[in-house]
Amino acid sequence: MKKILWFFVALLGAACFCYLALQNGEKVSAIYLVVSAVCIYMIGYRLYGRFIAFKVFGLDKDRATPARVENDGQNFVPTNKIVLFSHQFAAIAGAGPLVGPVLAAQMGYLPSMIWILVGGVLAGSVHDFLVLFISMRRKGRSLGEMIKDEMGSFTGGVAMLAIFGIMIIIIAILAMVVVKSLANSPWGLFTIAMTIPIAIFMGIYMRFIRPGRVGEASVIGFVLLLLSIHYGHYVSIDPTLAKFFTFDQPTLAFMIMGYGLISSLLPVWFFLAPRDYLATFLKMGVIVVMALAILFVAPDFLMPKINHQYLDGTGPVFAGSIFPFLFITIACGAISGFHALISSGTSPKMLDNEEHALFVGYGAMLAESGVAIMALICACILHPGIYFAVNSSSALIGTDLAQVAKTISEWGFTVTPQEIAQLTKDIGEHSILSRTGGAPTFALGVTLILHQIFGGVEFMGFWYHFAILFEALFILTAVDAGTRTSKFMIQDILGNIYKPLGNIHNIWAGLLATIISVSCWGYFLYQGAIDPNGGIYTLWPLFGVSNQMLAGMALLLISAILAKMSKKRYLWVTLAPATFVLIATLYGGIQKVLPYEEGAKVHNAVSHIATAQMNKKSIEKLEEEIAAIKSQKENLSKEEQIKFEKQIKDKEKQISNLSHSLFGNVLDAILCIFFMLTTLLVIVSCIGICIGKIKIPLKESPYIKLNSLNAEKA
Repeated sequence: MKKILWFFVALLGAACFCYLALQNGEKVSAIYLVVSAVCIYMIGYRLYGRFIAFKVFGLDKDRATPARVENDGQNFVPTNKIVLFSHQFAAIAGAGPLVGPVLAAQMGYLPSMIWILVGGVLAGSVHDFLVLFISMRRKGRSLGEMIKDEMGSFTGGVAMLAIFGIMIIIIAILAMVVVKSLANSPWGLFTIAMTIPIAIFMGIYMRFIRPGRVGEASVIGFVLLLLSIHYGHYVSIDPTLAKFFTFDQPTLAFMIMGYGLISSLLPVWFFLAPRDYLATFLKMGVIVVMALAILFVAPDFLMPKINHQYLDGTGPVFAGSIFPFLFITIACGAISGFHALISSGTSPKMLDNEEHALFVGYGAMLAESGVAIMALICACILHPGIYFAVNSSSALIGTDLAQVAKTISEWGFTVTPQEIAQLTKDIGEHSILSRTGGAPTFALGVTLILHQIFGGVEFMGFWYHFAILFEALFILTAVDAGTRTSKFMIQDILGNIYKPLGNIHNIWAGLLATIISVSCWGYFLYQGAIDPNGGIYTLWPLFGVSNQMLAGMALLLISAILAKMSKKRYLWVTLAPATFVLIATLYGGIQKVLPYEEGAKVHNAVSHIATAQMNKKSIEKLEEEIAAIKSQKENLSKEEQIKFEKQIKDKEKQISNLSHSLFGNVLDAILCIFFMLTTLLVIVSCIGICIGKIKIPLKESPYIKLNSLNAEKA
C-alpha cells in the first residue's frame, strides 16, 4: 500500500510539473506549482534523503553526538529535534530565498521553477545535510577547520581566510536588509523587539519551569507573537510610543551590531534556539497559509513561461545571461554556501541524536526551497508591467508614472499609470516604483492573495506591511546565528596563532572573537547606512558568486571525505551537484573579471573590471570638463560664474560617486579572483585525494556509544 501511495504521489507531481513545462499560450494556475513542489519534496525526503542518510553515510542512532559528549550548557546543548529544525531553518532562511527568485522571475517562471525544485532536492538539501553530518562526526568543527584537517594545512589555511571573508559579506548584507526594512518603522521595530523577551521566556520555560514541554512553550510564544504584531500597529499610530521605536538607518545599524554581539554570547538554550523556534512559527505559518490560500484563490501566472527577450542577459532587473547568472541569482532557494557555515557552526553542537541530522539538515533546506517557490509565485502572479515597475531602477524607467508606463509598455508589457497608482493607493504606500531588492514584490504577492480571503481591498495595506515585517523577522534570525558561527570561525583562525584563543569553552576568547566578527561586518553595515554608494553596497555584487563558490567547496570537502571512507562508488551523490555548481559559478566569476569590450553591453554590465574601466574614463572626462569650465570663469559675469560654480559642484559630486563605484568594483574583482583561486585549490586537493595521490588520514572523532556515555554520567 505504501508503494502504491508513493507511486501516486510521484505521478501527481510529474503530471503537474509536465503541465507547467509543456503548456503553451494558456493561462496556468499557481496551484500546479504548489502541488508539484509538495510532491517532489515528499519524494526527495522520503527516498533520496533517506538513501543518502542510511545507505551512503550510515547514520547511527547509538553513536553519541558532540552535544551529548561535551554538553557545556553554552554552545553544546542537546536540543529537541523540532526546536533544532526551527533553529536551522530560521538561521539559513535569510534574504536569499525571498529575493533571488523574485529577481530571476524576469526570465519567466519555468527556468527558476526547475532549478529551485531540482537544485533544492539534489544539491541544496544534500549539501546542508552532509555538512551537518561531517561536522557532527568531528566535534562540531567549522567548515574551514575541517578543510584544513581533511585536505591539508595550506589548502585549509587559504580556505579559512576566504570563508571568513565570504561570511562577513553575507552577514553585512543580511543586516543591511533588516536596517532598510525597520528604518523609521515603529510597527516593525516594536514587533521585532518583542520577540527578544518572548524568546528568553520560552527558553527559561522549556529548561526550568516545564522541562521538555516544547508544545506548551510553542503555544504561549505563538500567542505572544501574534499579540506583539497586533499591538505594534497601535504603537505606530501613537505619537508618544512611536518615538521610542523610530530610528534612522545609522542608529539601527549600531543597534543591530549590539544585538549580534550580545546574542552570540548568550547560551544557545537561553535565546538563540527559542527565538529561532519562535521565528519559524511565523515563517512556516505564513508559508503554509500562503500555500493553502493559493489552493483556494487559484491565482494565474501572469508572467510568461519564458521571457525569451531577456535570456541573453539584457533584462532590466539584473544583467547576465540565463547561464550562469539565473542559477547564481536564485542562490539560497536552491543551494547556498552560507548554509554550510550554519551546518558546521551552531547546529552540529546541538544535535541530540545522529538520526535527527536528516530531518534538521535535509528537511530545513527543503522548507527553504518551499519559501523560494512561494517567492517565485508572488512575483509571477503580478501583472508583468507592475513587476517591472517595482523591480527596475529609476535610471531605466524614470519617476513619472506616465513615463514609467510608456517605457514598460514599449518593452511589451502593457500597463497604465492608473493601474500603478491604484495598487500604490490600495497598499497604503506613497510609491512602488523602483522598489528593488525583491522584498516589496514578495509583499505585493502575499497581499494580492491573502486579501481575497481575509479582509478584502480595505485590508491590503495591512497585509502588505505584515509581509514586510515578516521578511525583516525572517532575515534577522540569520544575523544572530551567522555572528555566532563567525565567532567559531575566528577562534579556529586565532587558535592557529595562539592555541588558548581557539578554545570555544573559554568566555574571554569567545568575547574577543565576537568583537572582531561584529567589528568586521558592522563596519560595512554602518558605511552602507551612511552612504548609499559605500560600505556593504561595495561588496553586494560579489555576494552571489562568492556564496555559490563556498557551496562548491563544501561539496568537494564531503567528496574527499567520502573517498577516504572507502565509498567511492557513491561519489556521484556529491560530485554531480558540485560539478554543476562550480562550472556555473567559475564561469560567472570569470565573466566578472574580464576587461572592457567595446559594444558588449551585457558583458560590460556584468564585469567588475569593465565597470571600473568605464568609471575611470567617466571620471577623466568629468575632470576635463571641470578644467574647461574653470578656464572660462575669469571673464564671465557674476551670474554666469554662479551658474558655472553649480555645474562644477554637480560634476564633482558625480566624480565622488564614480570614485566609490571604481573602488568597489576593483575590490570586488580582487576578492572574486581570490575566491576563484581558493576554489581551484580545493578542487585540486579533492581530485588528489579521490585518486589516491594525496594521502591524508580521515579525522573523524572516536566512536562513543551513547549508552556507555549515559552509564558514565549516571
